[in-house]
Amino acid sequence: MADSGAPDFVSRHESFERWFQTPLGRALLASQRAVLDRELKAVTGARQLQVGLSHRLPLATGTDFAQRIIGCPAWHAHMPEGVAVCDAAELPFPGSSMDLVILHHTADFSTDPHQVLRESCRVLRGEGTIALIGFNPLSFWGVRRLLARQRLGPWGGRFLMRARMEDWLRLLGFELENSATYFCTLPLQRKKGGDRRYRVASQGKPHMLPVGAYYCILARKREYARIRPKLAWHQKKVITLPGAVSASGGCASKSSTSISECQIKQEQ
Repeated sequence: MADSGAPDFVSRHESFERWFQTPLGRALLASQRAVLDRELKAVTGARQLQVGLSHRLPLATGTDFAQRIIGCPAWHAHMPEGVAVCDAAELPFPGSSMDLVILHHTADFSTDPHQVLRESCRVLRGEGTIALIGFNPLSFWGVRRLLARQRLGPWGGRFLMRARMEDWLRLLGFELENSATYFCTLPLQRKKGGDRRYRVASQGKPHMLPVGAYYCILARKREYARIRPKLAWHQKKVITLPGAVSASGGCASKSSTSISECQIKQEQ
């Protein structure tokens, strides 16, 4: 079922944030936190930026960074320090200022997901890491979205193909380090026995088949060293060694003790 007109992502952000308070939403968030805590535990640096839907959904809180910043699209009262209200497609940070960028369903709920990746690439320093989380359309959750009559909760997202996101990252100069799907469970709010099933699914273990509810892509921004231009070869600056065929100025017949004097005279 296609959306009519331009999607109202502002209202969809609020609906998705409220959905995270449901049992299924809490289990999904626990799985994502477990995945990032495991995959990013060795990543360190000065600044970590999380761009998502809300400042109330922090991720990767156990990483070793001097500063953690959360970017969200809407302002709320009593926001803590370290939260920036901004558009994911136009981040208010200088270039090459972040060591880690986490995109938490940011591309799923954006009118221009490609621009979101470009902005993340701009603010990320060379050899920095990007962690991209998005819903997997090739899953039961993707089927559930196609059957949804209302675009509420996660069903208001785009559900972009993982292969497409990987291609976009490669075009932006990233090298993929890990890509897998997680949370292989039905998109149903369970009343009986749900806690046990959610607890197993929320452990954040990857699946052999790419049918998990969401994918997590880790990539590193590569910046190759510039090749220095070759120095121009000037014949007048060449110093002829004693005994050489092309020796000039009588220096070829002089002893090695007077080579430095001949060199100085030639340079003058």
